[in-house]
Amino acid sequence: MADTKKNILTYEGLQKLEEELHDLKVNRRKEVAEKIKEAREQGDLSENAEYDAAKDEQRDIEARIEEIEKILKNAEVVVEDEVEIDKISVGCKVKVYDFEYDEELEFKLVGTTEANSLKGKISNESPVGRALLGAKIGEVVDVEMPTGIMQYKILQIERV
Repeated sequence: MADTKKNILTYEGLQKLEEELHDLKVNRRKEVAEKIKEAREQGDLSENAEYDAAKDEQRDIEARIEEIEKILKNAEVVVEDEVEIDKISVGCKVKVYDFEYDEELEFKLVGTTEANSLKGKISNESPVGRALLGAKIGEVVDVEMPTGIMQYKILQIERV
């Protein structure tokens, strides 16, 4: 049997997934079942766009429920209060200096399922995340990017 990949989550990420799963199972399933019922009452299903749309929505909801359950089944939660801050690990907030653009950047290192670059949350499996893991304050890390090598100097590591 192949090793199942662990999904690394922060406690906040775990809570969000559990809330979404609850909402999908309790609220969204009922809503879409009602839409399907109403569409059925309109008669001929072969040319009923509302029925088709509701069935598509139901399929999407069930797929997302299955996806979340799979993530949670293999979840490994990082307790952010226990994260060591002498080196970068998942659950840390990191401030780096970008040599190429002469600017400071802040990232929160999270598991893949929580990554959201628009919110400054980068995956531990991304090129930047992989390069930062294990680095200490004052170190310069090289990040292999499609555009070439980027260099970041670690300025600060803190718990979130």
